[in-house]
Amino acid sequence: MFETPLLDRVKDASDTRHFSHAQLKQLADELRAETVRIVSNTGGHLGAGLGVVELTVALHHVFETPEDRLIWDVGHQSYPHKILTGRREAMHQLRQKDGIAGFTKRAESAYDPFGAGHSSTSISAGQGMAVGAALSGEKRNVVAVIGDGAMSAGMAYEALNNAGARDEKLIVILNDNEMSIAPAVGAMSAYLSRMVSSKGYHSLRNMAKKAVSKLPEAVERAAKLTEQYAKQLTMHHNFFEEMGFYYIGPLDGHNLEHLLPVLENVRDSEEAGPVLIHVVTEKGHGFESPETNAEKFHAVKRFDIATGVQQKSKPKATTFTAAFAKALIAEAALDKNLVGITAAMPSGTGMDAFGKAYPERMFDVGIAEQHAVTFAAGLACEGVKPFVAIYSTFLQRAYDQIVHDVAIQNLPVRFAIDRAGLVGQDGPTHAGAFDVAYLGCLPNFVLMAAADELELMHMTATAAAYDAGPIAFRYPRGEGQGLDLPARGEVLEIGKGRVVKEGTQIAILSYGARLAEALKAAENLDKQGLSTSVADARFAKPLDEALIDALAQNHSLLVLLEEGSMGGFNSFVLDYLNRKGHLSAGLNCLTICLPDSYIQQASPEEMLAEVGLDAAGIERKILEMVARDDAQHQSSLKITSETK
Repeated sequence: MFETPLLDRVKDASDTRHFSHAQLKQLADELRAETVRIVSNTGGHLGAGLGVVELTVALHHVFETPEDRLIWDVGHQSYPHKILTGRREAMHQLRQKDGIAGFTKRAESAYDPFGAGHSSTSISAGQGMAVGAALSGEKRNVVAVIGDGAMSAGMAYEALNNAGARDEKLIVILNDNEMSIAPAVGAMSAYLSRMVSSKGYHSLRNMAKKAVSKLPEAVERAAKLTEQYAKQLTMHHNFFEEMGFYYIGPLDGHNLEHLLPVLENVRDSEEAGPVLIHVVTEKGHGFESPETNAEKFHAVKRFDIATGVQQKSKPKATTFTAAFAKALIAEAALDKNLVGITAAMPSGTGMDAFGKAYPERMFDVGIAEQHAVTFAAGLACEGVKPFVAIYSTFLQRAYDQIVHDVAIQNLPVRFAIDRAGLVGQDGPTHAGAFDVAYLGCLPNFVLMAAADELELMHMTATAAAYDAGPIAFRYPRGEGQGLDLPARGEVLEIGKGRVVKEGTQIAILSYGARLAEALKAAENLDKQGLSTSVADARFAKPLDEALIDALAQNHSLLVLLEEGSMGGFNSFVLDYLNRKGHLSAGLNCLTICLPDSYIQQASPEEMLAEVGLDAAGIERKILEMVARDDAQHQSSLKITSETK
């Protein structure tokens, strides 16, 4: 067991401020080992956190957090930060029910000034905090740590553009974890960065600017060029200074002797305006494994520290993601106009497999969901068939583009919405709760939801064949039902559902992946004398009105079931039932969906049980409804009898 004597003394980040530079180096080693130990037991995001261990130590040593604001973008980087800020013991429940979140979370600690489930938000939030402090007369530092992957999102550039035009002091640290540093360049860069970040350099530079302004024009140009050439030695990227930031770097992000003096200089500087410090780190630094790949242990299962081998369970069935990839590749083989688009999630969406089969027809646009959607719209204008594969939670970021660039123009863009519903340990920031509601209100959209992996193949084929406008299909994370899959899916009739079990008293109309649980609940209800039908809606838009009419007319209780928020499929059906007079005619209707609250991290099974979307919860809610109806009926009979 790796001993951590210095880390044991850190009960709070303020304890790091009394350590010497030598002690900080040891603390970083201990913090890295502790991060590996924790994640080996819990699973989680490992690579990004290991890459910022030294940076985390340096930031908490130099700045007076939490009074000084430290914002992590994205939250994958924050595990070492959480360990140093009083949450070390709680980390053994990382990403588990009632435990520590996998991302920064305001409700969890004063050291988390801003929640970060999605990327590219830190500069905007940091600028808001810097302006807020200025407006209230508070003097504090605001530091935003943004990963270079997050810099591919347009929001980051919007924030740079706005912050660069203002005078508030905002410190942005660009964590560049993809480029390597040659030793000579790193040492020279550190020296020059330390120099140009110092008070003396700032004063000399300002004095020189005033002085050369009084010199002849040729001399003034020469003086300005001198500083430009000096800065080029530091691999200075002019883009950030042109945006209004004072640029420092690049620095070796694993060398505290480089980081500490620069951070101290920037902290103590009285200069107004934003500063960008370019720090180069290595994702997964300090931990190697035979399973290390290009993603550098981004997200891992529990693993053995000695070998690095993850404890992965053998899959029992094809995952939904793999079924989608299989179906899309089959469609692409028959249609050269079909292309795939994803936003920095090729492996998570199955687009990596599609890209291997058709590399020239797969486009990963980076963390740029807005661009992905409008890019697809442009492709559709030219007769190309784009499939945009994005998680439900990330598709939210492109809503305006979905409305204006796709739906209003009625362009045939196909949306493959992965991670629909509750996703487990990533918690509420990654739950796919809202896509049915936010897409269902848009004219021209066709919406489908796959009950199993075979249905997903059919829906992929259906989307490929549909050219009348935008179409979307949702499916959950994880394994399917273990069904045999064909070489290619079948094209479904638009707006037609199916009955999968016949009954006479109760009807369950399920939309999406809760169908298997609905069937289990129905079997248990049958055993209790409540004959139950089960139907798979398949479509939320357009609705299968004939199927709904038949279920409403032939059953005394209609149960609407979906793994989505209020305002989605259930609401669409209720509106139809009301317009058709089924409700006023006495039909009892029960809706089961996600509650009007955010469900905190837990295992998927625990989450579904908590909200009553497993078989036991569905059965329980139906029995409660039946008992309530019986009680009301008996009460009505009693009143009628007494009246007579």
